[in-house]
Amino acid sequence: MNKEIKDKIIQVCEEKITKKGDNVGLSFYAFFKNKNDNPKLLMEVATWWIETHQLDHFEKAVKIKEMIENKI
Repeated sequence: MNKEIKDKIIQVCEEKITKKGDNVGLSFYAFFKNKNDNPKLLMEVATWWIETHQLDHFEKAVKIKEMIENKI
């Protein structure tokens, strides 16, 4: 994943954690607008989420943020 989407993932996770606390969950759709204007990037993130890491549909934002920051 490119730096721009990684930064966006961290930003969204931080916003969700700030608003709803450490137990807040999210899906990879949280990083995209409601319209699919970049299907290639959406599939890249979906592949990272589903195939590479076998994450559940909803995961804790703190976990995702940590994974991105640690380049997992």
